[in-house]
Amino acid sequence: MTRASRRSKKRTQILKRKLKIRAKRRSTNESQATISPKLKKYWLQRYSLFSRYDEGIKMDDEGWFSVTPEEIAVHHAQRSVAGGVVVDCFAGMGGNSIQFAALGYHVVAIDIDPKKVEMALNNTKIYGVDNYIDFIVGDFLQLAPCLKGNVAFLSPPWGGPSYKKTENFTLDLLKPVDGHTLFQVAQTITPNIIMFLPRNVDVCQVEELSWLSSPPLNVEIEENYVRGFLKGITAYFGKTAYWGVAQETSSAHICEF
Repeated sequence: MTRASRRSKKRTQILKRKLKIRAKRRSTNESQATISPKLKKYWLQRYSLFSRYDEGIKMDDEGWFSVTPEEIAVHHAQRSVAGGVVVDCFAGMGGNSIQFAALGYHVVAIDIDPKKVEMALNNTKIYGVDNYIDFIVGDFLQLAPCLKGNVAFLSPPWGGPSYKKTENFTLDLLKPVDGHTLFQVAQTITPNIIMFLPRNVDVCQVEELSWLSSPPLNVEIEENYVRGFLKGITAYFGKTAYWGVAQETSSAHICEF
């Protein structure tokens, strides 16, 4: 290869890289333009929600502020009972379902909104785990008596971003019904329950959920941080409690109450 041809090849490679960078910037600008101002701060955190966001992840407006940050979702999956079936009771955009499936669990993902299920299915395909997940469009409260699993994962709606304005978030503020009712319904599936809750939740009320069983369930409560910011509280019940209490990961700093 002559010196001139090598230079020509190098210029071509540089040009291709520049075109890729421009295309990515253009795509980013176009995506940002479709996001409403009230959701912009969530869009800026998109890679903490889905690390593969640029590969075609789909989300609706509610999904932006309700999906579990990916690092925390990974931690939830790692804390589950080894093997078996996980029932994701409020699947939403599929963030948690993806991470459960990535560890080899069979996931039953439920959401009442068919559009959310369609987006979640798209997202699971991007992560290559759609074969491990069965999606159901339906009301978890009605479906639960017909379901069985090794773990029930509860990340119910918190009522939107306004939850932050409440100094003491009580379980009756959860949607579509209060937290006590949700927990009792989940117990018809399995006593091994993981609940992802607002960072300002009333921890005493969360602990009291364990008393709804006879005998009471083991319970462990931790704070979940991403890049130093407290994002939520996770409660582990049954066999999911008291695992690796001394461990810390980049996704979750464990702090027992």
